[in-house]
Amino acid sequence: MNVDTERGGFPGELRRRRTARRVSQLELAVRAGTTQRHLSFMERGRSRPGRAMVIRIAESLELPLRERNSLLHAAGYAPVYPESRLEEPMLRPVREALDGILQGHMPYPAMVVRPYGEVVAANGALAVLTEGASPELLAGPVNMLRLMLHPDGMAKRVVNLAQWGRHVTGNMRAHADRNPDPRLDAFIAELEEYLPDEAPGPDHLGFAVPLRLARADGPGELRLITTLTSFATAVDVTLAELHLEAFLPADEETAEALRARAAR
Repeated sequence: MNVDTERGGFPGELRRRRTARRVSQLELAVRAGTTQRHLSFMERGRSRPGRAMVIRIAESLELPLRERNSLLHAAGYAPVYPESRLEEPMLRPVREALDGILQGHMPYPAMVVRPYGEVVAANGALAVLTEGASPELLAGPVNMLRLMLHPDGMAKRVVNLAQWGRHVTGNMRAHADRNPDPRLDAFIAELEEYLPDEAPGPDHLGFAVPLRLARADGPGELRLITTLTSFATAVDVTLAELHLEAFLPADEETAEALRARAAR
């Protein structure tokens, strides 16, 4: 048996990623501009791909940039995609653009988040979501996913916790299925422990599951829907992993409440 196959290496990593995306050898070969026979040889460790082929395969599988670097490393090549620190001077235009977007979204909550829910920036309206949360959960760096579902965080104010919480963890599981990561699996398991045992009932607007949040400043509730925006053309790992999470009012009553709060 080939040593690379025995230990995993590139053959095992390629097969694992292709299988996770439910792509056949023939389909991937067509996408990557090679033959099924050549791809089969690569997965069995009988053929060592060139650097350009590894990049084509990673692109054809639509792997995140970090995973593309990882696949290159497994094949014995240096990473192609840089990973900058958000604080570096070269990313200053990006930070300024994100700050402008966050402020432009006022009076509605918005934040910029790293993988696994770490908040790197937010606007002042985010406080409407975090009111009443435990100080421990608000200590930086704040993990918004844990804050939203933890019983000492937002969960005690989320009216539809079973429905909305399962929607959140379901999306995370779908991502984990495509991009297997033991750390992500453990984090999802932790979040699911915070959710009620009862099966979630129907609670949607016809196109989205709203967050129904009991107001902290009086009776009634806020109904919010979430939008996600990412850097679709990013070639830097840091930027590719950031996304902007913005909350929009699902009804006029919520919109008016958030506008009044901002005015105060």
